[in-house]
Amino acid sequence: MARLADYFVLVGYELDKRGSRDGQGQILQRFPEKDWEDNPFPQGIELFCQPSGWQLFTERNPPSFFVAVLTDISSERHYCACFTFWEAVESAQSQSHSRNGEEEEEESSSLVQPAQLFAPKSLVLVSRLDHTEVFRNSLGLIYTIYVDGLSASLENVIGNLLTCTIPITGGAQRTISLGAGDRQVIQTPINDSLPVSSCSVAVLFRQLGITNVLCLFCAALTEHKILFLSSSYQRLTDACRALLALMFPLKYSFTYVPILPAQLLEVLSTPTPFIIGVSSIFHSETQELLDVVIADLDGGTVTIPECIHISLLPEPLLHQTREALSMILDPELEIADLAFPPSTVSAPSLKMQDKEIRAVFLRLFAQLLQGYRWCLHIIRIHPEPVIRFHKAAFLGQRGLVEDDFLTKVLEGMAFAGFVTERGAPYRAIDLFDELVAHEVKRMRAEEGNKQKILRHIKELAEQLYKNENPYPAVTMHKVQKPTEGCYLRLHQRPFPRLDEGTVQWIIDQATAKLQTAPPAVKAEKKCMVPSGPPIAAIMERNGSALANSARRLEVVRNCISYVFENKMLEAKKLLPAVLRAMKGRAARHCLTQELNLHVQQNRAVLDHQQFDFIVRVMNCCLQDCTAMDEHGIAAALLPLVTAFCRKLSPGITQFAYSCVQEHVVWTNIQFWEAMFYCDVQNHIRALYLESNEENHVDEEGPQEEKSALEIASEQRRLWPTMSREKQQELIQKEESTVFSQAIHYANRMSYLLLPLDTSKNRLLRSSGLGDVESVSNSFVTNSIAGSVAESYDTESGFEDAESSDVANYVVRFINRFVDKVCTESGVTNEHLKGLHIMIPDIVQMHIETLDAVHRESKRLPPIQKPKLLRPSLLVGEECVMEGLRVYLMPDGREEAAGGNIGGPPLLPAEGAIFLTTYRIVFKGTPTDPLVGEQVVVRSFPIASLTKEKKINVQAQADQFIQKEKKINVPAQVDQFIQEVLQLRSCTFQLLRIAFDEEVASESAEVFRKHLHKLRYPQHVRGTFAFTVGQSPKQAMQPKAKEKNPSLRTLSKNLMKNAKKTIGRQYVTRKKYTPPTWEQRSSQHFQEDDEDEISVSEEIDRSTLTPSTIIKPSDKMTMSHLVERACCRDYQRMGLGTLSNSLTRSKNEPFRISTVNRMYAVCRSYPGLLIVPQSIQDNTIQRISRCYRQNRFPVICWRNSRTKAVLLRSGGLHGKGVVGLFKSQNAPTAGQSQTDSTSLEQEKYLQAVINSMPHYADASGRNTLSGFTSAHMSSAGKWGSIRASGRMSNYVLNMEIGSRLAGKDLLSAQHNGAPSEASFLRQHRASLYIIGDKSQLKGVKPDPLQHWEVVPIEVFDVRQVKASFKKLMKACVPGSPSTDPSLAYLRTLEESEWLSQIHKILQISVLVVELLDTGSSVLVSLEDGWDITTQVVSLVQLLSDPYYRTMEGFRLLVEKEWLSFGHRFSHRGAQTLAGQSSGFAPVFLQFLDCVHQIHLQFPMEFEFTQYYLKFLSYHYVSNRFRTFLLDSDYERIELGLLYEEKGERKSQQVYKSIWDYIDRLNKKTPVFFNYMYAPEDGEVLRPYSNISNLKVWDYYTQEVLSEGPSYDWELVQGQPEHVEEVDRQDSSAPQTKRKIIWPCYDNRSRVEPDAISKLLEELHNLEAELGQVPERWKDTWDKVKASQRTEARQEASRMASSSLLMSSSLLPHRRSLGVYLQESSVGSTLNLSLDSDTSSTSTPSSGKQGGPKSTSNLYSQFQMSESENRSYEGTLYKKGAFMKPWKPRWFVLDKTKHQLRYYDNRMDTECKGVIDLAEVESITPGTPTMGAPKTVEEKAFFDLKTTKRVYNFCAQDVQLAQQWIDRIQSCLSDA
Repeated sequence: MARLADYFVLVGYELDKRGSRDGQGQILQRFPEKDWEDNPFPQGIELFCQPSGWQLFTERNPPSFFVAVLTDISSERHYCACFTFWEAVESAQSQSHSRNGEEEEEESSSLVQPAQLFAPKSLVLVSRLDHTEVFRNSLGLIYTIYVDGLSASLENVIGNLLTCTIPITGGAQRTISLGAGDRQVIQTPINDSLPVSSCSVAVLFRQLGITNVLCLFCAALTEHKILFLSSSYQRLTDACRALLALMFPLKYSFTYVPILPAQLLEVLSTPTPFIIGVSSIFHSETQELLDVVIADLDGGTVTIPECIHISLLPEPLLHQTREALSMILDPELEIADLAFPPSTVSAPSLKMQDKEIRAVFLRLFAQLLQGYRWCLHIIRIHPEPVIRFHKAAFLGQRGLVEDDFLTKVLEGMAFAGFVTERGAPYRAIDLFDELVAHEVKRMRAEEGNKQKILRHIKELAEQLYKNENPYPAVTMHKVQKPTEGCYLRLHQRPFPRLDEGTVQWIIDQATAKLQTAPPAVKAEKKCMVPSGPPIAAIMERNGSALANSARRLEVVRNCISYVFENKMLEAKKLLPAVLRAMKGRAARHCLTQELNLHVQQNRAVLDHQQFDFIVRVMNCCLQDCTAMDEHGIAAALLPLVTAFCRKLSPGITQFAYSCVQEHVVWTNIQFWEAMFYCDVQNHIRALYLESNEENHVDEEGPQEEKSALEIASEQRRLWPTMSREKQQELIQKEESTVFSQAIHYANRMSYLLLPLDTSKNRLLRSSGLGDVESVSNSFVTNSIAGSVAESYDTESGFEDAESSDVANYVVRFINRFVDKVCTESGVTNEHLKGLHIMIPDIVQMHIETLDAVHRESKRLPPIQKPKLLRPSLLVGEECVMEGLRVYLMPDGREEAAGGNIGGPPLLPAEGAIFLTTYRIVFKGTPTDPLVGEQVVVRSFPIASLTKEKKINVQAQADQFIQKEKKINVPAQVDQFIQEVLQLRSCTFQLLRIAFDEEVASESAEVFRKHLHKLRYPQHVRGTFAFTVGQSPKQAMQPKAKEKNPSLRTLSKNLMKNAKKTIGRQYVTRKKYTPPTWEQRSSQHFQEDDEDEISVSEEIDRSTLTPSTIIKPSDKMTMSHLVERACCRDYQRMGLGTLSNSLTRSKNEPFRISTVNRMYAVCRSYPGLLIVPQSIQDNTIQRISRCYRQNRFPVICWRNSRTKAVLLRSGGLHGKGVVGLFKSQNAPTAGQSQTDSTSLEQEKYLQAVINSMPHYADASGRNTLSGFTSAHMSSAGKWGSIRASGRMSNYVLNMEIGSRLAGKDLLSAQHNGAPSEASFLRQHRASLYIIGDKSQLKGVKPDPLQHWEVVPIEVFDVRQVKASFKKLMKACVPGSPSTDPSLAYLRTLEESEWLSQIHKILQISVLVVELLDTGSSVLVSLEDGWDITTQVVSLVQLLSDPYYRTMEGFRLLVEKEWLSFGHRFSHRGAQTLAGQSSGFAPVFLQFLDCVHQIHLQFPMEFEFTQYYLKFLSYHYVSNRFRTFLLDSDYERIELGLLYEEKGERKSQQVYKSIWDYIDRLNKKTPVFFNYMYAPEDGEVLRPYSNISNLKVWDYYTQEVLSEGPSYDWELVQGQPEHVEEVDRQDSSAPQTKRKIIWPCYDNRSRVEPDAISKLLEELHNLEAELGQVPERWKDTWDKVKASQRTEARQEASRMASSSLLMSSSLLPHRRSLGVYLQESSVGSTLNLSLDSDTSSTSTPSSGKQGGPKSTSNLYSQFQMSESENRSYEGTLYKKGAFMKPWKPRWFVLDKTKHQLRYYDNRMDTECKGVIDLAEVESITPGTPTMGAPKTVEEKAFFDLKTTKRVYNFCAQDVQLAQQWIDRIQSCLSDA
């Protein structure tokens, strides 16, 4: 029983203090006057009666009532019910005490009645019970008696009120009367642990809404500060009460003040969490609170400051809670959309709704805390239970480790109270306990079923409601109320003073009566608290995962059993799978169980291999553990690490713990506490189980395993019945159990915290002990810790001092631990002191044993490392350094490391790095045992090395540690690494090597030095191409030049002659000298060449005129020059011949000039050049001065059809530019030499223009009126399929120069092909000069000249270098990028490599167009040897099919790149001199462009993509001499150019790459493109848009099985027989399947394309039969020839509709072609009908005129039907304007009324159509120029249409007549 009210207080306004600013209240009377013993009078009541401050009012307010809550020092809550009414202040006092400032006014108006003031007065009840309504009624009754003057005595009523007692709980109903004819019924809740909320919770939700209340709820649980604002005090109290009710079963333990008085507002800035209510008048004062969540009840808002993050409930609970709340609060929501909503929705009463909401939250807590009892550790049972909660295990098992909300709740004070209160195993239980124990399964089952959830909520709500209102039929209260408006009465007497004596007498009477009454015994219904299902049973996982993990667990078990059976090889094979499985929790648990089985009597001695293995698995197990160890893995391993050991030597044993210390979990004090408590609980359980078993030996049947909590519960029940001695004995036993465990743990902790080598301070750096301060606040207690930490940072002090520091640190750590756990678990003080004395000794002893172990462990034999594999070498290649043992580390390419792409991790691999005279080679085997049998080779030529850098070892090690999580690198690798080198090569290869510890750092240095020496030899003769076959030492010291026997007599003669001529014709006139070539090329020759060049150095070469008569001694030179490649090419194009007498044939427009045969005019040009016939040699010399490097314009190609020529030159010097555009007729005053030069320059260009045949018309201007039609039929193809009518829409008069000057060259067409219209302006220049925009600034074109300058912007070599660097980083990244902005495609785009290729292709296509339309072009960019060369070569490749053959491509490279002096040595940085300038892959860029064209026109090239890759690789490899040096001049000088045929020392060493390719091509079809089927005179126009370009797979592919496949000898003939051997060994069933690994196998060899495979089989069969095998080329040609004849016969024999089928293999068929896509996988044959779909992927190759698509196929079939061909035959047709006569196959078609023509009879593609409807007349014609010679005149006839006249010619007169008749008859029929 308890008192209903403890104190009654009367509080009034303190009138004496009125003069002060704030009024104050004072206690007028209180009853009883002396404090109750059990309940002292609370202080400060007067503040709470008027929370917003005591003030006087000018009018009476109605009485108010609210309940404030005070919390006393022992955190008991006192409920203060305040009933306040207003009383008038006596006027006499009010006048004398009038406020300052009002005095004068009041005196003057003293006659008038002054304004009356009213003071508040409060009746206050103080109680520990919260019966708001009873208090309201009682105080109301007292007020009514006073106000209405009822007869009852106030003293009586108050006395009765203070002596009234009621039961606290148990659901009693009590009727009380205060002796004034009143009656009240009080119901007490059945269970006082459940809070009483009446309807406050529902009201709170109405005020704030679901989301806001949930937010406040989470804020309260996660210990944020919460402030309620409202203008109503009662609402503040209700809201606070509601929030606490929602938090049940957790209790709020921080500051709780539902109504905070004004005087105490500074409480709001307290640092601790709180729930406080404040009147909203103080709203402004709350504004500056930065960390308080403010809930405004009146406005319905919750304001969360920016700096606060409130963790919300974990999903899906949050969503489910919201849904459930909305079902209760807004039931209409469900039916809002129904067409026929139910007529009424019964809304429950507010009180019931309140309980339903609480039920939702009760369910929520049951779900949040389900299974919590399984994580309780009971560490003492007697005298009082001590219980700890294992937070980490709970979170781990629930899978909520990452969840912010739950983690914070479990760490909070409320939960700590929950554990203390509810953890007890033997106590009374309530609704929550039942819910957690029995309903969790049900809640899980009902998830998602709204009806069932609602039903459950309603059931719970019923129980909660019943708890508050146990008796439904309540007899009505009867309490007198005052009359309406009584408070407004004017003459109300003040509240009387009460008689203390009377009240006190009543109280004493009642107290005496109570003491005589028998004590009411509260029957406590204690019982054992049910635990509910364990978490594991609740958290079901899906079946598939279980099945999957079962297989994995099997693997783990097998592996461990193999280890203990000593089958180490088997175990190693399983290891990777085990390590992968360890990612899963189940596998880690399984491992600990398996290891447990192999421990006998706490010890398991292993041999070294087993020990290493077990330690490695343990480490892997622990590395995924967090510091919390939420899955208990570290806990399970803890006993094992002290069990497994190995004998190092007699008497010295090493335990596993010394090898698994590197994990953060061991330094987490909370982990150790949880472990300790867990062990203590087990021991205490054992303690009681034993005693039980002694008593119940006779019980039969197996006993159920009792949990520790169950035992504890049983013990607590028996405790009161035990004797005093028995109780003492149990306490004693428990205490000593805890104490022994503490000693045990002190030992364990020293094992895991002291490093094996205590002399090193490894402890802090790697084990994370340094961070421990953050784990526990009380961690660093004394300053020693701080100083210790510092000494570690600076690594100062002596070794022994440091080891003792480690010891100190560990001792302090253990001491703290012991202090904490022993005080919590009640160990006696003596024991605790003893422990503190023991700990340093334990640590010291352990350090001593460790020293011995450390010493011995160093003597262990090293782990066996795999033997080094030697790489195979080329003939003449020799090792410079023997293999150094290294690890090849994974870089940023994921394929080999088995990253996200999958596949076995081939890297890291262990092996050796070899340095030869030619290459750097790594050869080794992967460290992953799954692929341990494979061999990994990675290599690149030394000459291609672009960057070498050292990598910080620590960084590399860290990367390993991260990688180890992804891919499993053996932990040992880490120990072996010393330094890491990263070598990058421009063949797109990266070697990242880590030297093994056995490699001395000096050796690594020697390696780097050698590498550097070989990479940058002093002179080009130091490169491998020259030193091959010599001993490497010789290579290092190049001899002086004269003594070098390799110089040919020829080159000597040549140089002598050059000197003579130079000496003789030395002229002293020095006008304008461009910088000489030698100065530009950064002192390219070393001192030892000086006597060779010194003469020419002093001379101004531009003024020299070498003799034109060739002396006999030079004849030999000439004949050699004539043999050069370019000369053959010039003759092929008919650009001039060199007859023996050197006489010129005058009618040729061009001649071959020998002006540069001594390389005197331009040192970087070839000896023979093509110039216009009319230009003299001496003019040439003068012209050459205007150009950079003297590279004057020379002709390099001529279009056989339009006779337009392509010229190349260097850029113009500044003066030259001006000269070029001066008008000729205004000579300046003093005509200097530059002027005459510029005139000669103009003459030169004019001569070029005159050479063009169509320039011969009188006007001298080529107006080309009929040009458009000519262009229509011009041969050539775009990389697209378009309609034929596309020409007509274009506007034909755009300015080409202005258009190209723009940034975007080819704007007109969407696909990157230049729009034709732009070329078709009526006045086309005969010569376009493509120059650099920056050079041609301010140049105005002169309308009288016949050439036009096209200024374009190009990139320079610096940009190429930068772009290439980025491209390499994108394709071969150094390390895997975590940053998404560094993803492959992004970096690729940023490199701008493809934009440069786009630019080159664009310019080239433009030039091709110009040439094809009959204008000549001079490309004059930069120095004329980089981008000029790229453009000129591409133009020829696109325009002339000859260059698309192997022979032609070679010739193109020799002519344009080698002879015209592209600076290979300089750009490739081949020697020391070029080292600073770096590598610029200009030639590679050209090859990439060719590759792009090859992709778009796969049938136009005789060679494959592999051929291009081969050149790309070898042009930087320096294996051949072809691409060495910068010009023919230098090659002659070194004697390279004219090597005699018989001079090779051995057949194997090839000096020239071309010989090598020829020889290889004879042996194997690797360079041959089977799809090669060229069209005659085909001009290619590739798309150049970036979207059409592909990244060349040369950049991204690698073959780890054999290294780069471009050194053919090294990779041939290995694999096949090896496989055979394997197959015989293996007992496994034989399989035909081949496994091909990307990045490991050479796919084109393992899986060759069909044709190569057949050729190879044929070859093998011939060899078996003993025949001499035929060459593959002959075989191939035969097959093709037979195919053609078959096709022809078939076509003639059968109806020609089948022609399509058979012709699919005809080489020149396109619309129905065989496309073999040449790719790295080997060719895939795919017959593609060239439909619209494929047209996007395969650029068309048809003539650009005809439309070509599937729609045409139909008409093709139609055409081939015979009835549509009324007459057909061959006619010669005269081409359009300026075109020759050509024979065509004509078909007259009556049905369609048209005359069609085809290229030949076999052709199915119509080349043109003449519509007979348009024919006006048909007349006999006359032969015109170029007509067939043999035909009679009468065979000619003309066909005149509305558009034009067609000229025809038949083979003879009869045929002509026949044609005319047929056409006439068709016309008349129509």
